[in-house]
Amino acid sequence: MSSGARPGLLRVSLGLLPLQLVLRAAEASLPIFFSAWFGRSRATDAFTLLWALFGLAGALVFSAFQDSALAPVLIGIAARDARTAQRFVGVVLGRTLAYGGALALLCGLAGLVVARVVTGDAWPGLVVPFAALLVATGARTLFAGVLNAEERYRAAPLATALGSLVAIAAVAALHDAIGIAAAPVGLLAGELLAAAVLWSAAGAPSPNLDRPPELGTLARLVGAEIGGNVVARLNPVADQIVAATFLAGGGATLLRYAGDLALAPTSLLQAALLSVLLSRLSRSAVAGDRVAVAATVRRTLAVVVPLLAAAALVVGLVRAPLCALAFAHGAMDGAAVAQMADVVPAFLVGVPGFGALLVLARAHVALQNSRILPRVGLVSAATNLALDLALVGPLGLFGIALATSITSTVVAAVFAVALRRRLREAP
Repeated sequence: MSSGARPGLLRVSLGLLPLQLVLRAAEASLPIFFSAWFGRSRATDAFTLLWALFGLAGALVFSAFQDSALAPVLIGIAARDARTAQRFVGVVLGRTLAYGGALALLCGLAGLVVARVVTGDAWPGLVVPFAALLVATGARTLFAGVLNAEERYRAAPLATALGSLVAIAAVAALHDAIGIAAAPVGLLAGELLAAAVLWSAAGAPSPNLDRPPELGTLARLVGAEIGGNVVARLNPVADQIVAATFLAGGGATLLRYAGDLALAPTSLLQAALLSVLLSRLSRSAVAGDRVAVAATVRRTLAVVVPLLAAAALVVGLVRAPLCALAFAHGAMDGAAVAQMADVVPAFLVGVPGFGALLVLARAHVALQNSRILPRVGLVSAATNLALDLALVGPLGLFGIALATSITSTVVAAVFAVALRRRLREAP
């Protein structure tokens, strides 16, 4: 589709919004069901810790595809030859399965050790399905990235929403029989289904281990992105460890649920806008039109930041009934729900900054400036850990959440300064 015939960014994003609302509703229901079925305990702390740990490990796989340099590289290949682009997807799939499988094994062993040290139990029933989930998530995000680069934005939210529904059904069927282990097993079942649907939608590419020249370019860019994402994903792991170490049992669980609720507006932003934004920015960057890149980023920030600030204000005003509606069911006690409501405002402070961070990061990726991401990730991890340790004593869970918000705002400012410099450089 020519740029003149292509519908506007806002129009496409608004058209995707109903689908994304369905997706986010399905995903948001997961912690609600988990809260009702499992409450809070050392077992749920182990689950949330391992969820964060494997999310960190997963950044080595799925951050290579989700809103990554795959988009500009694939767009450039497809502009020359569509069949070569399809073959290239198979190249990336082959390496995803090979490297993802090896990583899953290593991270599974690490997960057993970390769970034992932090919680006193290795929790193999949690670790094994989480390890398999790494590979499934890598495949799903690869196919989602391919379809988004082709501006086929509807398939990914539909498949992921379907996967979330399957995950809920699986946990519902298994939680009485196997307890908290039902949660990662259900997540794995849903992810496998979503990956299969998207694989079919992407043309059912066959994995292969060819080495086309574009693979080196993608590897260099993605390697930097992975480094940045891995370092940045240390933050939730650090938050969980600090909460589990310094606070009473169940605190890490409450922190996770409060953050999920408070950051729901940014999840809608990521779902409805950011993949479209990266595709558009990548096409402008591939064409060498940095003026268009800068203009698109400015317009997007001018819309996103005020909207997220307004959404954060609304959530803050109704946080108590929202927490009660979402979590005051089943095994979750009333005191825990009230504590979650007290923590939510600390997360909300950083919502506008986090939204700006997400937009600015996509601009750097589109410009193939991925080398900045590890450096910014180090700033993020160091800032977050220092603030966690400084604030957990006087403020408890509220302090850990506030550390996350301050860190997001600092990182957004760093990205903004770096983007201004990048746009001034010669292409």
